[in-house]
Amino acid sequence: MKHLLSTKGLGRAEAIGLLDIAEDMADVANREVKKLPTLRGKTVVNLFFEDSTRTRISFEAAAKRLSADVINFSAKGSSVSKGESLKDTAQTLAAMGADGVVIRHPASGAPEVLAASGWIDAGIINAGDGTHEHPTQALLDAFTIRRRLHGSASRGKGLDGVRVTIVGDVLHSRVARSNLWLLTTLGAEVTFVAPPTLLPMDMSAWPAAVGFDLDAAIAAKPDVIMMLRIQAERMNAAFFPNSREYSRRWGLDDERFARLAPASIVMHPGPMNRGLEISSAAADSAASTVLEQVANGVSVRMAALYLLMSGDREDS
Repeated sequence: MKHLLSTKGLGRAEAIGLLDIAEDMADVANREVKKLPTLRGKTVVNLFFEDSTRTRISFEAAAKRLSADVINFSAKGSSVSKGESLKDTAQTLAAMGADGVVIRHPASGAPEVLAASGWIDAGIINAGDGTHEHPTQALLDAFTIRRRLHGSASRGKGLDGVRVTIVGDVLHSRVARSNLWLLTTLGAEVTFVAPPTLLPMDMSAWPAAVGFDLDAAIAAKPDVIMMLRIQAERMNAAFFPNSREYSRRWGLDDERFARLAPASIVMHPGPMNRGLEISSAAADSAASTVLEQVANGVSVRMAALYLLMSGDREDS
């Protein structure tokens, strides 16, 4: 694997292989010394043009557990905010000897531009680009679902026949897109539920069912229900009347949570708007995987860094 830019291009065997390596990385977290020497002498740069404390810290922890050196580069207050281009920044990182670059950017496609540019010879991981994709979030979600369903027998398994309902702001969600491609590749059946204004105009090429009624979706007893964050910072128009109306029709409140199947899994990529997308009772329940997702994120990102930076990288 040379770069991890999207889940759309991941094959089933490749995705399962990455999840299996993440299982090995998760075992490291249970050791007394939570470190591997795998990437000693390598340098990982976290290049964040958008704020994201959770994702940046997760990647930093993953790199450090693999014994890599980590440089955190925030575009705010840097020369980037003074007009330096992505090319200039990349060439600066190349001169510093970066072996891996984790990039988050507000423009969809920026990681692909960086990977294809030739400006830097480093493995590129997309940590979220615009409203396009967020592949490691989808991988950690799939990893979490697989562990909940299969436990210690997870290795080698996909998610065949698992019914996943993704609810909320699909229009602005790179998490929803990455999950759609990855989960369907692994054999899951994906349904989107959202207000019509928060769905893309044309979803005919997307391998997903689409609905507008959360109560009907819950009555179908999905195995997994994933609540998306309302991304107010990306909205410059009235996508729904008000937060109370949204919560009443598309929020996972206590009453809807009680109607889920006993074995259903409740997920949220975070950060949560409690009381809007999800109630505290649902978020803090035994069905919720919110904290597991955070812990599993480190293991999955360790696996991605390992595949990109240990030994010779291959085109993928």
